Order: sequence, then structure tokens, then C-alpha cells
Amino acid sequence: MASLAFDDYRARALAEGYDEVLLRSWPADLQIDTHAHAFALKARVVSGEMWLTVGSETRHLLPGDEFELAAAARHAERYGHTGAAFWLARRNPSAE
Repeated sequence: MASLAFDDYRARALAEGYDEVLLRSWPADLQIDTHAHAFALKARVVSGEMWLTVGSETRHLLPGDEFELAAAARHAERYGHTGAAFWLARRNPSAE
């Protein structure tokens, strides 16, 4: 995939209906047990590495890799020896 700047990623995500786009950084060797979020998300790894487990499938993600999770999708995360950073687009539930 061609090089992408954060501003371009943000503009594309907002056009796709995501309402919040930010940079998230996680420390080295962090493990986050199975959990879920109220929001749908898509993300692009920009540095470091992580392992994302959804159900019985674990993906090893490196810079340039992207992933998506539906709202309430149960997943676990593990970060590499240098941590990781990714651009995160959230589609929050509407407040009604």
C-alpha cells in the first residue's frame, strides 16, 4: 500500500462515517486480555508490532497493516518489545 499521511487517513475515515480519528500508542510488551468496545473501529499500524486475537484467530500486525473490529467484537491485544502505535478511527454509537 502506498505511503499515507495521517491527515489523509483521517479524511478518508471521516468520509467513511467514522466520527473520531486519533493516534494511539501502547508500551512495550503490554498484554490486554479479552475485552470489547462500544464503538466500531478500523486502525492502521504505523510503528512497532502487535498481535490481535479475535476468536481463535491471531494476526501479527506490522507497520502498514490495517484491521477492523465491529462494535462489541471481543478481542485481545499483545504488543511487541518496542510497543506499537496506530491510527485509530472510531464509529461511536449515536446518542439517542
